[in-house]
Amino acid sequence: MKKLRQLEQLIALPQLIKWLIIAFTVGILSGIGSGALLVSLEWSTNWRESHRWIIVFLPLAGFLSGWIYHRFGRNVEGGNNLLLEEIHNPKEIIPLRMPPLVLLGTDLTHLFGGSAGREGTALQIAASLADRLTKIFHFKNADRRILLMAGLSGGFASVFGTPLAGTIFGLEVLAIGIIQHDALFPCLVAAIVGDRVTLMLGLHHTAYRHAPAVPTVTFIELISALAAGAIFGIVAMIFAKLTHKINHIFKNKIVYPPLRPAIGGVIVALAVWAIGTTKYIGLGIPTIVDAFKIQLPPWDFAAKVAFTAVTLGAGFKGGEVTPLFYIGATLGNALSLILPLPAPLLAGMGFVAVFGGAANTPIASTLMGIELFGLESGVFISIACVGSYIFSGHAGIYNAQRIGSSKYHFIPVKTGKSLAVIAKEAAENVEKKIE
Repeated sequence: MKKLRQLEQLIALPQLIKWLIIAFTVGILSGIGSGALLVSLEWSTNWRESHRWIIVFLPLAGFLSGWIYHRFGRNVEGGNNLLLEEIHNPKEIIPLRMPPLVLLGTDLTHLFGGSAGREGTALQIAASLADRLTKIFHFKNADRRILLMAGLSGGFASVFGTPLAGTIFGLEVLAIGIIQHDALFPCLVAAIVGDRVTLMLGLHHTAYRHAPAVPTVTFIELISALAAGAIFGIVAMIFAKLTHKINHIFKNKIVYPPLRPAIGGVIVALAVWAIGTTKYIGLGIPTIVDAFKIQLPPWDFAAKVAFTAVTLGAGFKGGEVTPLFYIGATLGNALSLILPLPAPLLAGMGFVAVFGGAANTPIASTLMGIELFGLESGVFISIACVGSYIFSGHAGIYNAQRIGSSKYHFIPVKTGKSLAVIAKEAAENVEKKIE
């Protein structure tokens, strides 16, 4: 037994070499997939902003997107939740139709004026392409789970340019309170390679303001950062629950699936026409950048919450993370009016903290903040992300995410269940009390 332990590095070496090759391949596939997504979204966004009349046809785009998925993509309609379910309970290889369908659906959303992100699309493209290797290597369930986790890391890192955050995201997003370290090496390699491939393709990520002015951590600053984190978490929870609620209403009230995004498109298009601006649709990157530079209207974050919740809740394709960046950055900007912290710092804190609270990934969001805004702001970033994680409760944007352990040691929570099951049980308990 002692000899075996002394030789474990030699025994592990062939497997490490195998996974190095596999993860390297996953990273290449992720980078290429994210590259195609970034190029197409840039074109869609620029064309829409140059021809804003196209927003009138958002309901038709919604119907088309819904019909395509209803006709050809029912088995991949679960999106990111399907990926998480396959990691938790591996069953069938993800159909190859997922990448083209989600790419087309996301482009339709952005071209015609929906409010959505891109991370969901990148994750689905990367993980589904990575799953092709399952057949080649004849993976069993345990290895396939690690393969899909590497795909999540590669997709996240390549679409945002944050390899460290991408590495941890693929490990942390599966279950609240649990990180599986056996997938750390493949996730790290896939994330780094995916990021480098995207850059080698000549694509560059948005340069947000780096290293905002960081004050000394005194008692007042500490309390202010904690207060900001709590607010970020509550808003993250509201966004997640509102999006799920709208989705539930659309599914219950509208029987024919293609009509759901069509009606959602009518609501969003009318709202854009009523307020006379497109700042709350699409990715919203110009507004995110402005949050670090100028004082914005304090209601911008709430408007983005509403536009994105309706867009995604109605069934349009895209991701939640970039809208969460928008919500967090503009909310941080607004909080600078009442908290004694610099606006750029609060914008950076909110940028990652609202995402961290909504996705229940405080470590990944903290690393992302450091990668994007510099190590100098790391203490404030971490306080905000942990605070947001705590105050967002046991809710989140991914229904298939499971409870690995309670966020609070003094409040027991049943582990092993998905957030969807937890939410359903909570709703049933409320109904019983009312009765």
